[in-house]
Amino acid sequence: MKSSAFETFEHAIQDAVDLFNLFDDLNKQPPPPEAEVLKRASLVMALAALETYVEDRIVEAADAVTGLGSEEGTLEKFYKSSLENDLKYFHTPSTDRVKAIFSKYLGVDVTEGWVWNHYDPKRARSELNKMAKKRGDIAHRSWRPVVGQPTAHAVTREDLRKHIRFIRDLVETTDAFLDTKL
Repeated sequence: MKSSAFETFEHAIQDAVDLFNLFDDLNKQPPPPEAEVLKRASLVMALAALETYVEDRIVEAADAVTGLGSEEGTLEKFYKSSLENDLKYFHTPSTDRVKAIFSKYLGVDVTEGWVWNHYDPKRARSELNKMAKKRGDIAHRSWRPVVGQPTAHAVTREDLRKHIRFIRDLVETTDAFLDTKL
């Protein structure tokens, strides 16, 4: 069964897809140089959708563990307030951060469940870390092309298509894995 966090993710990832589609619509010969920003923005939005999924999914799982709506005792209140505080500092969903928060609050290494098609946990972790680093470089360093200085684009069209697919598969796999563990 899909989680509420998964449903929210499906809505949020659409922003990344819409930006990707806008890039394709503008990408005529020759493409306007400003179109490049849409690919970078799309990657940032895709990882933001993943970040939101992780945050929503861990809260959803914590509510299941503690009994949502039940009379909360001191331990449950501490657990939930600690999680709430940790989520304030979660930010970019790198492998280490995702693994740590699920391990800390649920005792589950979700990265061990990252198995689908041609991905095993090691490859999925590596791919997510590369994307998280690229997102950080784009968001904090811009990587905006400089006029007169030919450089490779920070995000190619094909890479972006693969990144969005990867994030979708990662979320679907994580959701299914957690469903078996909780």
